[in-house]
Amino acid sequence: MRLDIRLPIGLMFSVLGILLIVVGLVVPLGASQPLNVNLWWGVVMFLFGAIMFVLGRRGTATARLTEESPEGRKIEEIEHQSGLEKENSQ
Repeated sequence: MRLDIRLPIGLMFSVLGILLIVVGLVVPLGASQPLNVNLWWGVVMFLFGAIMFVLGRRGTATARLTEESPEGRKIEEIEHQSGLEKENSQ
């Protein structure tokens, strides 16, 4: 399965960030709150989520099977020589 954990994390933080941005824009500031914390944390969470989502999409596109990479072939060769490789029971 090729699911990168950054994809759901990015989506979750982006959605929560958008919700906080909306709350920060809709709910009026009180006299004791000079800074709109919901708005700023919403922006931070949305940016973090967007970065994670983009990195997850980029990482998924470049993922290769073990047999297709030189490092994977070398590891398979070492495991085969030392008898550590597992047989597929299919």
